Amino acid sequence: MFHIQDSLYLDERDLTFTMIRAQGSGGQNVNKVSSAVHLRFDVRASSLPPEVQDALCAVSDHRISKEGVIVIKSQSFRSQEKNRAEAIERLIAMVRSAIQVEKPRRATKPTRSSQRRRVQRKVLHGEVKRLRGRVQGD
Repeated sequence: MFHIQDSLYLDERDLTFTMIRAQGSGGQNVNKVSSAVHLRFDVRASSLPPEVQDALCAVSDHRISKEGVIVIKSQSFRSQEKNRAEAIERLIAMVRSAIQVEKPRRATKPTRSSQRRRVQRKVLHGEVKRLRGRVQGD
């Protein structure tokens, strides 16, 4: 069980790992060792509460398929265990960001002094621009 928030946990049995060969440099190690990890997490079949599932599926992310399956690829490390741990951390971060409720913005009025300062800046800027004009010769 992985702790997400307060009383919310992610069950390890809901995660599916596939080991693949990593891309990029690494010499012979890349060619012979499957150190990269594909983590698959089916949101709809998971043990998460329905409201968390809905919030997670509503996130616009290329890692989430239309069917609600999250696929995370981790290949930063040469160790399979480290890549597996990183993939889990990235999934937990994704779930946490999906369930975070944003505070609604409250509209406020600008203060009278800030309005006055804004108008003064505009007048000064207009004066500078007016002085850039052609010089009238006598």
